[in-house]
Amino acid sequence: MLTLVEIRSLPRTAAFFDLDKTVIAKSSTLTFSKPFYQGGLINRRAVLRTAYAQFVFLAGGADHDQMERMREYLSALCKGWNVSQVKEIVAETLHDLIDPIIYDEAASLIEDHHTAGRDVVIVSTSGAEVVEPIGELLGADRVVATRMAVGVDGCFTGEVEYYAYGPTKAEAVKALAESEGYDLSRCYAYSDSITDVPMLSSVGHPYAVNPDRALRREAIARDWPILVFSRPVRLKRRLPALSMPARPALVAAAAVGAAAATAGLVWYASRRRTTAPV
Repeated sequence: MLTLVEIRSLPRTAAFFDLDKTVIAKSSTLTFSKPFYQGGLINRRAVLRTAYAQFVFLAGGADHDQMERMREYLSALCKGWNVSQVKEIVAETLHDLIDPIIYDEAASLIEDHHTAGRDVVIVSTSGAEVVEPIGELLGADRVVATRMAVGVDGCFTGEVEYYAYGPTKAEAVKALAESEGYDLSRCYAYSDSITDVPMLSSVGHPYAVNPDRALRREAIARDWPILVFSRPVRLKRRLPALSMPARPALVAAAAVGAAAATAGLVWYASRRRTTAPV
């Protein structure tokens, strides 16, 4: 058995979690479409489109090309949004919208990793105005997310500064490992999407969670464990301690979470171009 001194001398480790369909049962960005509509940031038509996009997302997710279109559309959609207003809306609706859709299995994993002394890092393509509060709710230690430029007027300029997606996620994980002293060979990573293969490949213990078809094939080929999370639970009822940060959350990459309707609008627009109306 290792002594306390030996345990403290071991390299630090972390568990990296994708967010949507890995920790929570829905898309974090699409979930806020209704309060964003009520706040005047999007119109009723956009709400209907995001409802459709949420269905498509849950049915199969978005591929690389659709995610790229999402990034392009994000700048146009969010341009002019007041950042303070976005944060306020998210803060007011966070518990009602996100708390009920957190997977019980994910909450247990987060608890287990903290008990084992590992940092918990949320790595999400969504923006920080959404991801950071969710990370705090979960007790995550760090957050990596998409970042958009904010003008002197406190509004989004429409420029994407940092896009936490695909290989960029893996680069962020490696950068954190260097700055925080993580031994990646002893770290863990969890995701549902084929686009996160670079991140999963960067750690010694990768897990495919509720994987899309492409990631399932990849996981089987690489002999990665496959987990099925299916029990959303209210975090406060499950474990009150997890509803507050285990330690101060440090943001590795701050960003837009104002993209609440972005994924939905982009997905819908791409579908409209390639399919006939129903």
